[in-house]
Amino acid sequence: MSTIDDAALGHALDPVPDEARESTAMHQFWIWAGANIAPINWVLGALGIVLGLSFADTVLVLVLGNLIGMAIFGFFVLMGQRTGVSQMVLARSAFGRRGAYLPALIQGITSAGWCAINTWIVLDLVMALLGELGIDGSTGLKVVVVLVVMALQTWIAANGFRWIAAFEKYTVPVTLVVLLGMSIVAWTKLDIDWGYSGAGLQGGDRLSAMSTVMTAIGIGWGITWLAYASDYSRFVPRSMPRRTLYAASVLGQFVPVVWLGVLGASVATIGKQADPGELIVSVFGALSIPVLLLVLHGPIATNILNIYSCALCALTVDLKLSRRTVAYLTGAFATVFTIVLIYQESFAHALDGWLASLVVWVAPWASIMGVHFYVVRRGQVDVDALYDEPGRSRLGDVRWDAMIAFVVGIAATWCFEYGIPAALQGPGAKWLGNVDVSWLAGSLTAGLLYAVLARRSVAARTRDAVAPEVVETSGVS
Repeated sequence: MSTIDDAALGHALDPVPDEARESTAMHQFWIWAGANIAPINWVLGALGIVLGLSFADTVLVLVLGNLIGMAIFGFFVLMGQRTGVSQMVLARSAFGRRGAYLPALIQGITSAGWCAINTWIVLDLVMALLGELGIDGSTGLKVVVVLVVMALQTWIAANGFRWIAAFEKYTVPVTLVVLLGMSIVAWTKLDIDWGYSGAGLQGGDRLSAMSTVMTAIGIGWGITWLAYASDYSRFVPRSMPRRTLYAASVLGQFVPVVWLGVLGASVATIGKQADPGELIVSVFGALSIPVLLLVLHGPIATNILNIYSCALCALTVDLKLSRRTVAYLTGAFATVFTIVLIYQESFAHALDGWLASLVVWVAPWASIMGVHFYVVRRGQVDVDALYDEPGRSRLGDVRWDAMIAFVVGIAATWCFEYGIPAALQGPGAKWLGNVDVSWLAGSLTAGLLYAVLARRSVAARTRDAVAPEVVETSGVS
């Protein structure tokens, strides 16, 4: 990996120059695989069982949902390679110089929240491990563990992309080997109920549960990574074939998510529970000790991306602090949030509510960005204009075609969402028999509306540019 880091570029948001683009396809694979080899994906698989689905239905949701979500993710990865720009800076092209503050703020809060949730799961696993050793986890000990884990992942993220890539490159292969051994033990030595039929859900109830889980842990899980994609692919050389980058990134996401999801679902057919610590310890017993120690790698590998991208979001809203400083502030915020999560009683409900709520903004935002980049701009973005000063931007401060489509898309997403919390159960989903198609409704609504409004906006700007020439020619005649 190159010794050139983002700090050496003068500003963390600057387009990455060609001489600093030395990230390989395998680097990208390890980054995205490391981000998803985490206990949270184990728990996500178990969540389908807890909500009453059969093992077959849970696996179907995992595979189909992530096929769709990760396929879309690959196109956002290509945006970063082509432009050399982070994802939220690239959003300025569609939303305007200051209009991009809105998605950047939402993404910044979201990534910090993810950091807290992932650290919370690490805490749960560590407490379960200590319980196996006869050590009861007091509140004080939990706080100490949070501080240690958060300090480590914040330090790695604060050092920038080169440290992140090196960490993933050297640790992910080892973790994959350990998880392979763990999977073999689970699937050959344990009494897995491969034909588990769930709670006997039929008809509309079954479809409703599958659609809810699809939004939370299938397609919803895949598209939550869209807002991160370009932050890391901007370090990939332009000379790398797009198919190679696309495949490496998509497989890096898809393989561990589905693998751990299926593992979690299969193990859950024994215990019928979603709490990660109890789930692992009760099933693997003494084997959980080495497994848990190495599984600690997963959330750290995920959170270094959350902290790094959160810092980039803060800089995108023109916060006058260094990226390193913002990374440390993010770690502090996530630490407080994690301690709050310690007192959450219902893991499954809290997790589903959080994941489902993410789709409300990600789906319409991603649809607008996809239409803007690949349809309106045809992959040609004025990178220099992205860095114009606020108030003097060639892009305009706020582009209302994107903002209107974004807000309407959020409303449509919520309307057709059917999450576990009552606040996330929209009238459209209830009208469909409690079927959740929020991601589809939000994407189509925002994307189609933006396509219409953007075309009208382009036509209006074209008329304004041509009109003076017509008047001047008429005068000469």
